[in-house]
Amino acid sequence: MTILVTGAAGFIGSNFVLNWFDKEKEDVISFDNLTYAGNLDNLSSLLKNNRHYFVKGDIGNSELISSTLQKYQPTAIINFAAESHVDKSISAPDTFIKTNILGTYKLLKSTLSYWGTLKEKQKKDFRFIHISTDEVYGDLDKNNSPFTEENRYIPNSPYSASKAASDHLVRAWHQTYNLPVITTNCSNNYGSFQFPEKLIPLCIINAINEKPLPLYGDGKQIRDWLYVDDHCEAIRLILKKGAIGETYNIGGNTEKTNIQVALLICKVLDNLQPRSDKISYDQQISFVKDRQGHDRRYAIDSSKIQKELGWHPKETFESGMVKTIEWYLDHEEWVKNIISGDYKKWIDNHYL
Repeated sequence: MTILVTGAAGFIGSNFVLNWFDKEKEDVISFDNLTYAGNLDNLSSLLKNNRHYFVKGDIGNSELISSTLQKYQPTAIINFAAESHVDKSISAPDTFIKTNILGTYKLLKSTLSYWGTLKEKQKKDFRFIHISTDEVYGDLDKNNSPFTEENRYIPNSPYSASKAASDHLVRAWHQTYNLPVITTNCSNNYGSFQFPEKLIPLCIINAINEKPLPLYGDGKQIRDWLYVDDHCEAIRLILKKGAIGETYNIGGNTEKTNIQVALLICKVLDNLQPRSDKISYDQQISFVKDRQGHDRRYAIDSSKIQKELGWHPKETFESGMVKTIEWYLDHEEWVKNIISGDYKKWIDNHYL
């Protein structure tokens, strides 16, 4: 088996590739356009690995995708490639439409053409795994049950709308052309290599640099949090045992308000790396103007993948957070390189 991973230099994609090499023996073709959130340093440990191949490119480049598929003959594609930051989708939605909708469409077209050239057994064994988000389901009231795979799509931001459209395209390519696809919808991920525009790495990095920890509105928005390694384990299991044409929700069974997340980060940092003045990091928490159309609550019901495939998250939110914070403290050079580029310009425009 050889797998093609798109968006492989991003946060979840790179964690998946590293997880794959830790657990599996098959080759990986990492495909990434290396936009601002794609960082080849995430895969630096694989530079001399003869089972790993890197291709720089856009999933919307049909010619490059097709030639890559023909050259490496993958038995599966795991599609992480996406623009994923809600704030950016509000201020600059064009890129999200281009990558998440048109890019997915072109990737599906190229994949279908390639799949059509395979022998019958290869066709039967081939899989296209599409990684999506819980945000396509919209917003939940405090007392609503968590999202299941049966919830209808009600996206509320340009980002979630573009991901919803990509999910529909993937379904259509299965229903119309019989392409063997599986879609996953995950809750908020956290862990190593996450770009510091997201809440958890932003709070960690700002805290240790004695900057404000900015929370939108009242900080009481609720999210379900999933440790990225648990997510990667779920995807590997779905690739092996998931049913073609199905959707699987993947969540961490951990609902927390943003203020609870920030307070836990401060508590862990108080223990691991106390401030020199001995004041708690929680004094750096601040509140900023709320995001436009900000969904109040997301929550994932993972009972389907738990019952059908036997997957369960291994990390609690607390244990995963300790591992995450330790990783950022141990990788100062990675953080320094990240915040010196486009991210710094973006963060300056939004929070300073």
